Amino acid sequence: MSPIRKDTFKMSYEVFYEEFGYPMMGNKLQKLISFLSGEQLTYDEGIEFTVNLVDSKGKIAATGSLEGKILKCIAVSDSFQGEGLAAKIVTILISQALSKGYSHLFLFTKPDNINIFNDLGFYLIAKTKDAALMENIKNGISEYVNSLKPRITYADTGAIVLNCNPFTNGHLYLIETASKQCEFLHLFVVSEDKSIFPSEVRYDLVKNGVKHLNNVVVHTTSDYLISSATFPTYFIKDKFKAGNINCLLDLKIFCEYFAGILNIKKRFVGTEPFDKVTAEYNIEMKRVLYEYNIEVVEIQRLETNNAAISASLVRKLLAEGDYEKIKNMVPKTTYDFLISDEGNKIREKLRSQ
Repeated sequence: MSPIRKDTFKMSYEVFYEEFGYPMMGNKLQKLISFLSGEQLTYDEGIEFTVNLVDSKGKIAATGSLEGKILKCIAVSDSFQGEGLAAKIVTILISQALSKGYSHLFLFTKPDNINIFNDLGFYLIAKTKDAALMENIKNGISEYVNSLKPRITYADTGAIVLNCNPFTNGHLYLIETASKQCEFLHLFVVSEDKSIFPSEVRYDLVKNGVKHLNNVVVHTTSDYLISSATFPTYFIKDKFKAGNINCLLDLKIFCEYFAGILNIKKRFVGTEPFDKVTAEYNIEMKRVLYEYNIEVVEIQRLETNNAAISASLVRKLLAEGDYEKIKNMVPKTTYDFLISDEGNKIREKLRSQ
């Protein structure tokens, strides 16, 4: 059962009770979902912690939640606007995040709410007409991307953003081909831990797999290049548009910060015969990057036995223990990891899914 703790405090004429859930469950969760619905929000899956401010009648006056380092589902009842409840909620969420070791925090919100959160210590990273991403460190993203600058400025600079779950010969072919089409190539390995292969492992597999390429450098994306796995939809009315909204926000961040600061003129992608979402993302990428004078170069996927190599197929073969087939689909550095003790642990996770 979710542990609940209550404290009290007074603002204006009303006494509010602090109600905590790790996360909320049962009747308290249903009450929270109902409150959010009245505020045109939905409860976001993955929430780990929630705080409600409850009035003397037992009704929720304000709420906010946390998933890792992301603040979510913050809402204040119209009856208590201007009482400072949003500030109280955000203060509690920040304190909870700090207790879990997170100091660099983020939130997604409607563009109309930017000024509210700006007053609460959050700074805008990027926005579209439907969504905005903010962080609690001023110029945090600019400082991060500036730290990635090479010592030499190249006129013809390219980039690839990869997940590599795990790193395959298909990824390697894409990188090797791209490296021949530009002077300098930035590889950004997605940092979020929503994949079966942890972010540190994926980063190391890529870095070790491209050591022979002198004009290639590997970075993490930190928390800035976002995906559907981390993009919340609680404030979006039309859930079918969530993927497109996420895509536009992600591409804007890439263009205005990563490409802008690092002078990236080309972004390389592989053809996508399997994943419809990724294929649509690539189409939207061409449209958006064109507006920023960045060329999207699509490279035909590497095939083996008349079939395109995919990380999902490697994961399937790994779960089945078919290392012989895997050996022809991944670099030696990846294969050596897969047969190691750590690789066997990942195999067991795959088998249990």
